[in-house]
Amino acid sequence: MRPILTAHLFPKLDAMLLELLRSLTPEDWEKQTVSPKWKVKEVAAHLLDTPLRGVSIARDGYSPEASRISSGIELAAYINRLNEEGVSLYRRLSPAVLISLMQVASQLLAEYHHSRDPDADAPYGVSWAGEENSSNWFDTAREFTERWHHQQQIRLAVNKPGIMTRELYYPVLDCFLRALPFTYRTVSAKPGTYVQINVSGECGGSWYLSRAEQAWQLTEEPLGDRLSETTIPQEIAWRIFTKGIDRESALPQVKISGDTKLGLHALQMISIVA
Repeated sequence: MRPILTAHLFPKLDAMLLELLRSLTPEDWEKQTVSPKWKVKEVAAHLLDTPLRGVSIARDGYSPEASRISSGIELAAYINRLNEEGVSLYRRLSPAVLISLMQVASQLLAEYHHSRDPDADAPYGVSWAGEENSSNWFDTAREFTERWHHQQQIRLAVNKPGIMTRELYYPVLDCFLRALPFTYRTVSAKPGTYVQINVSGECGGSWYLSRAEQAWQLTEEPLGDRLSETTIPQEIAWRIFTKGIDRESALPQVKISGDTKLGLHALQMISIVA
C-alpha cells in the first residue's frame, strides 16, 4: 500500500478548527460529544494538550516519566492517564485563552510534521495497527486522524457541518483502515481469498484485505476469490473506528454480502489507542 502523506494538510485542518472554536457560544462549549467522558470543552482541551505534548516528546526528546510499558493494555492506560491530566489542566482555561494557545500549538505541530522525512523511522509505532516500528508518514497520518476526528466530534455536538471533503476525510479513512490486517489477525481464511471493505460516499473508497499463506495483508487490488463485502456509509465510518457509535446503532446502516461473520468483523476495528 502507498504511503499516506498528510503533513501539508495540517494548516488547513487546524484553520478550520480555530474558525469553529471562535464560532461557539458559551452553551456550545458545555455540550456533550459522542465521547462519553468529554464535552466540547474537554475535546478542545485535548486538542490543545496533544500537540504540545507530542512536539515536546518527538521533537525535543522531553518525555513524561513512565514506568516500563510491555503490553497494549499498559500503553492504553498510560495514554489515558496523560490525556486525563492534560484535559484536566486545559479545561480550566477560558475559551479565549484556549483558542489563543491553540493557534500556537497548531503551528508548532504543523511545522514539526512538515519537517519530518516521511520514510524515516518514527519515534514509536502505530500500535492500533499492530506496528512496533512505523515510518514517519504513518505516525504523521495517525496524528492527522486525531486532529480530524476530534474536530468532527465537536462539529457533531454543536450541529455544525462536518469535514466531509475528500481532500481531508479520505486520508483519515485510508489511515484508519491500515488497521485491518491487525484486526483480522486471529481470523482464519483460505489463502488466495480476500475481504472487501467499502466506505460509501464521495470521500470513501474500497480496501482489499487479502489472505496470504500466513497472514492478512492490504492490497491495492483484489486478489483471488472474494469472501465478503462490507459497505459502511461515510457518515458513520469514522465513528465506528473511533468508538463513537455502538455496534447495534451502526448495524442497520451497514450492508454485508457473502460471509456475514467475516464481513462483520470489520466493525471490530478500533483505530485509536485509548
